[in-house]
Amino acid sequence: MVILLLFLVLFVPLSAHAEETAPQTQPLALQLVTPQDVDFSKCVQTFDFPVEKLFYMSILSLNANRFEIEELQSKMGYILFKAAGKPFLMSVIKVDAEHSMLKITPADNVYHFPYGVVYNIYKYIELNSDEQLQPLDTGA
Repeated sequence: MVILLLFLVLFVPLSAHAEETAPQTQPLALQLVTPQDVDFSKCVQTFDFPVEKLFYMSILSLNANRFEIEELQSKMGYILFKAAGKPFLMSVIKVDAEHSMLKITPADNVYHFPYGVVYNIYKYIELNSDEQLQPLDTGA
């Protein structure tokens, strides 16, 4: 009984102190919505499918995330959109016949924004990359 009491007196305060001094990490959800400095390397990603598919998947991702599309230009492969009250430029770039690159940058070139803007777009495209794009039936 004395050993148990000695154990409680010595080790319980040490574990409580360790919890207080441990570095605080934010949960992922909070990191995605909190404005922060975002490294440019996180704004560029390469995909293993053709540029046309990536362009359409990018539009679908913007719609799924409820970002406001302001302008899109399919020939040049860019989309201007607004997210978190900030304008962004999304560029779809052909690497070769089977690979393409997506670059998402803030239009004002200030890389202080919620990382979730970029993360959610890339995550949507990755999760839906196996889907085959289907042409719309216009009924004509």
